[in-house]
Amino acid sequence: MSPHLDAVRVERVRVTGGVVRIAACTRELTMACPDCGRGSARVHSRYDRMLADVAAGGRPVLIGLSVRRLFCDSPGCGRRTFAEQVEGLTVRCQRRSPLLQHLVEMAGVLLAGRGGARLLQILKVPLSRTSVLFHLMRLPLPPAATPRVLGVDDFALYADAYGTLLVDADTRLPIELWAGRDAEQLATWLRTHPGVEVVCRDGSLVYRQGITDGAPAAVQVSDRFHLWQGLSKRIGDIAATHRGCLVVAVPEPDPAPPPANAAGPFRQADTPARRHAQRLFEAVHAVTDTGCSLSAAASELGLNRRTVAKYARAATWQDCVRRTRPRRPASLDPYLDYLRQRWEEGEHTATVLHQEIAAKGYSGHYQRGKMAIAPLRRGLPINTPRERPPSPREVARWITTAPSARSRGTPAAVRALPRTEPRPRSGASVRRHARHP
Repeated sequence: MSPHLDAVRVERVRVTGGVVRIAACTRELTMACPDCGRGSARVHSRYDRMLADVAAGGRPVLIGLSVRRLFCDSPGCGRRTFAEQVEGLTVRCQRRSPLLQHLVEMAGVLLAGRGGARLLQILKVPLSRTSVLFHLMRLPLPPAATPRVLGVDDFALYADAYGTLLVDADTRLPIELWAGRDAEQLATWLRTHPGVEVVCRDGSLVYRQGITDGAPAAVQVSDRFHLWQGLSKRIGDIAATHRGCLVVAVPEPDPAPPPANAAGPFRQADTPARRHAQRLFEAVHAVTDTGCSLSAAASELGLNRRTVAKYARAATWQDCVRRTRPRRPASLDPYLDYLRQRWEEGEHTATVLHQEIAAKGYSGHYQRGKMAIAPLRRGLPINTPRERPPSPREVARWITTAPSARSRGTPAAVRALPRTEPRPRSGASVRRHARHP
């Protein structure tokens, strides 16, 4: 019935309660001691083992096997008796046949806990998800070959505790994992695993020292992520050096949108958000205008009921587009006329102007006053609503982002960056990075 039963003598087969029960016993053969390897056929006793096997005809199979316990007659062996094992059928301390055990392990590897348990249930092997995971964790890991290209990086365990991860950069499979960032530990691993030709690492000096000590012939390189991270940090440092010039990169304020009943560009769905609002408005009204309830329309369109209600109550799709909030009054507004007057009189020093309005009662920060007179330096009205200048980190993101992924106003802001340097020498790096994002 099964090839692995050829090594035993089958005495009886019966079906009880939907389970195929097989009674068998081992043959009278000489067996080798597991310690010394000397053969023995002298029987000490017999006992019964119950083994589960793969299903037969859609029924689970249980094998009741009578096995011998044999004496070991070798004078130099410390084992007095041992239980015989049948090749292909029994394994020490195992209640499943090797074939069934392999099936359970493969179900765990392919489908993990819940999925593996469901598959085994179909195959008439009832196991819980935790049992499947238990057998999965017992599997030995395959021996890791020394990679040609090794990836070394750290990761945060918690707070200031870090660990080190070694990865095969060709197959992207993890190799080693240990706590801490130790150069000697990395050097020891490289000495015990010769053959690494290229090591891909971050900018850590600890890893550089460990690689130099453990594999001096290996080429040290940086991966794409750390190169991009280093470039962003460098651009951010350059932008931070010229922080006072970044106000030029603030986009010009958009004109106030015309009323909804006026003809103009706003009535056209010229942006993805407006086109999306127009499509939703037309789809919702196509359903609700027929007398369908809001709940039924939401179920039919696959939308939230509140979204359907908002578009159903709107007269036009323009009413559903988010509008720019009006500018809030600021503490500097009462002093704008005075700043404009003093600018026209020839006082262009932000520090002096801040001291004068502070004497008149202004309690705000000096930077706000400096930003307020920035439009005057470019010939713009002082009361023009302006956004805050971009941070160095935002400038780094603008430059390093691919042109196809930039937002609508980013290209104009990036083009304005080369003109922000006060002196050609100090702004050369900004110009070079801005022209080659």
